[in-house]
Parts: sequence; C-alpha cells; structure tokens
Amino acid sequence: MNKQVLGIVLGGVLVALGLGSCGYFIGQTMYNAKVAMNIAEVKGLAEQRVESDIANWQLRFSISSKNKQDIPALYQQAEAQQQEIMAILKANGFTGDEIEIGLIEYKYYEYRNDSQTVVDQDHELEGMISLETTKVRDVATVRGEVNKLVAKGYNITNYAPTYRFTQLNDIKPEMLKAATTNARIAANEFAANAGVAVGGIRSARQGNFSITDAGEEYGDRHKIEKDVRVVTRIEFYLTE
Repeated sequence: MNKQVLGIVLGGVLVALGLGSCGYFIGQTMYNAKVAMNIAEVKGLAEQRVESDIANWQLRFSISSKNKQDIPALYQQAEAQQQEIMAILKANGFTGDEIEIGLIEYKYYEYRNDSQTVVDQDHELEGMISLETTKVRDVATVRGEVNKLVAKGYNITNYAPTYRFTQLNDIKPEMLKAATTNARIAANEFAANAGVAVGGIRSARQGNFSITDAGEEYGDRHKIEKDVRVVTRIEFYLTE
C-alpha cells in the first residue's frame, strides 16, 4: 500500500478482551487512529480480581443506669464484658497484637422538662474494641460469636468491617504487561484491516491504578474481593 493510503484519516473504536495467565486479567482496548501522522493511538485496559489482605473491625459495648450510686458496679460489669469479648476474639485465633482495647468512658445524660427541671438521667459506661488483622475471612465468624452476647442482655454495636488490598506493587508489573499486550492486539487488528503494519512504540503513558469492591463502580472498603484496574495509552508507529 502506498503512502497516500497511510495519509487517509481513520478513526474508530475496538474492544478486545484478553485473559492473562497469571491472574484474572480482563483486557479491553480502544483505539483512535492518527494515520495522518502514521501512528495509531491505543488504550489498553487490564483488570485483575484480588482478595483483601487487611481487615479492620470495631465494636462498641455499653452499660447504663439511672442511679449515680451504681457507677462503681457499672465499671465492674463493663470490665467483665470487655474481658468476655476479648476471650471470644482470642478463642477465634486473634492475638493481642491484632486487638486494640479502648478506654472505658463515662457519659452522663440528663433530661429536663419545659421548666428546665431534671426529670430523668442516664449514667453510661462505653467501651470500644478494635481489630486489625490479615485473617480477613475469620472476621465474619468472630462477629457472629460476639453477636451471641446480645442474647445475654449485652448492649453491643457490631460495626461492619472494612477490607483493604495493600499489595498493589506486587501485581503492577503483570497488569501493565497485560494492558500493553491488549493494546498491541487492537493495533494489529486495526492495521490488518487498513492494510498496514504495526511497528514499534512511539510513546506510552500509564494511567492510575484503581481499586474498587468487586462488581462495583465506586467504593473500595466493604467487600473482601476487589477489582484492580489500569489503563495505558500507547502510540504505535504504522508502516507499509
């Protein structure tokens, strides 16, 4: 094909799906050919599904009385509940290094009528326990065990855990390789249809890596499984 054909402006969009051998790679590529400059600009997408390696979980427990004289007894009960919760965590395989025990805090509430006379009051002791662990799959089990204390009359707020993936640097090279491979696949298919060939890389730009909950477009804290995504933008030379 002569250079006049290479001078024709071509444009379009091509999506190519690819599966990487080292993970759950899904490649998607798009092109915007700049044949007037004898180059083709291609976007290569790589995605990999991973599992969170860090889980964070918090729970709150509280005990209250309307009688100020009960405060010493409340402290004893609160400390006993704290120790019982700690025993459940350790029985499920969590260590002291993974558990953070907050201070037991005293809170006082009073309620007044229209005349600003105190008509009721609450004296409350509240404690927090936090967990940070790499045993992400075990958190759901221990949450269920702690919830059983509600049947004993404990006032427990069992917050939903959050999950994070922190090993991005370990998978970056393979994902960038997959994105580049998928970009070249799209460029080759376009070039074949245009009767030209793909040469070397003129320029390459890496986009940001994004991490979202599996199957979601936004959010990255609520699911153990995550989708990691990166887009590269590559310009290839076109030759006859």
